[in-house]
Amino acid sequence: MRRWCLILMLAALPVAAHADDPVPPAADTAPEQWAIHGQTTLFEQYHPAFTSPYRGTNSFDPGSRGDETLDATLYLGFRPWTGGEIWVNPEMDQGFGLSNSYGVAGYVSGEAYKVGWPTPYYRMARAFFRQTIDLGGATEAVKPDLNQLGGSQTGNRVVITAGKVSVVDIFDTNSYAHDPRNDFANWSIIDAGAFDYAADAWGSTYGAVTELYLDRWALRAGLFDLSVQPNDKYLENRLFSQFQIDLELEERHTLWDQPGKLKLLYWLTRGELGLYADALATAAATNSVPNTALVRNYRSKAGIVLNLEQQVAEGIGVFARLSASQGSVEEDSFTDINQSLSFGLSLAGTRWDRPDDTAGLAAAFNQISHAGKLYLMAGGLGGIIGDGQLPQAGPEQILEAYYSAAVVRYTHLTLEYQFVNNPAYARERGPVSVLGLRLHGEF
Repeated sequence: MRRWCLILMLAALPVAAHADDPVPPAADTAPEQWAIHGQTTLFEQYHPAFTSPYRGTNSFDPGSRGDETLDATLYLGFRPWTGGEIWVNPEMDQGFGLSNSYGVAGYVSGEAYKVGWPTPYYRMARAFFRQTIDLGGATEAVKPDLNQLGGSQTGNRVVITAGKVSVVDIFDTNSYAHDPRNDFANWSIIDAGAFDYAADAWGSTYGAVTELYLDRWALRAGLFDLSVQPNDKYLENRLFSQFQIDLELEERHTLWDQPGKLKLLYWLTRGELGLYADALATAAATNSVPNTALVRNYRSKAGIVLNLEQQVAEGIGVFARLSASQGSVEEDSFTDINQSLSFGLSLAGTRWDRPDDTAGLAAAFNQISHAGKLYLMAGGLGGIIGDGQLPQAGPEQILEAYYSAAVVRYTHLTLEYQFVNNPAYARERGPVSVLGLRLHGEF
């Protein structure tokens, strides 16, 4: 494992150094015709033993343990014509999240998936087409980046994206809390906890999105494929027979001479999903443990997200997300949260003469619905939680802090800490302290 990491990191550093060669000023807005970028991330996490009077199939392991994940991604893009971009992202993954990504609704690593493997395996993480149609307004420079060709665009524009993506590549983004390779790690901080977005077990899906940008407003509408069944590795091959619709309105503003954004997101899922109440009724009639997989029917599940980011001074930003989803229906693709509030602070290192460093502090408060609590109390299993019982349910409370330091150009070392109270809503278990060390390089 560590040999793989060393090879990948050493390979990335010389290329990253070469990428820093001076660029002629004219290249700042000249459209890139093609690009090759890459990243690799090693994330080690550890937690000491904690109090656990009981445990179940999906419990967070109460013993002292550590786990690691490693991934390496290539971002290959080219421009077939004006405004068009085609990107493919082949990726290598290896390793496991703590307790195999079970046991905490606001799970502790955005670098861990719902599947893991002890040896490297390969997949196509993204493969999509994007077309930007300029509609006028001020011309803006577009900086070359991962999955983004450099060039220019107008303030008013239409952007169409289609292919294999992650819903949260486009929806529910936030400048201060959205990238587990560079900022926070907890699922319910980098994304809205109750946003049960369409995805396979790796967080990707097939879909299409249209975005309209007009002055300080943006409107997004997307249609995405669900997995065959909740939390499955395979997407529904009957395209959009099970699907999700996402609608997001974004407002960009200036407050006290500082930029900010406010977003309102509504999502609707239509698929084969179970009701907690039906699972409990079936279990009572058959003297068995409730299981939503036995009572699935074609039905709807919906939710809403309010997402704020605001710069308050140069190098200081705050953020908050408030989300809720339909509590009678089981979790489909993300995690077992029906109400969530998260908020935090991000500090850029420019304030202490470390311009490439970042520090952050955030908190999240997660709840599952009353029907979900009854289901867990009776021994039911959720998507990633289920301790076999739940004598006293309480809100899951999470605190996360990190410091990301630039050790060499394009390579960051991050120390992070999470405190989880009432993991999986169980008052008798925990609290849990999770320590993390993340090494990330990109070019």
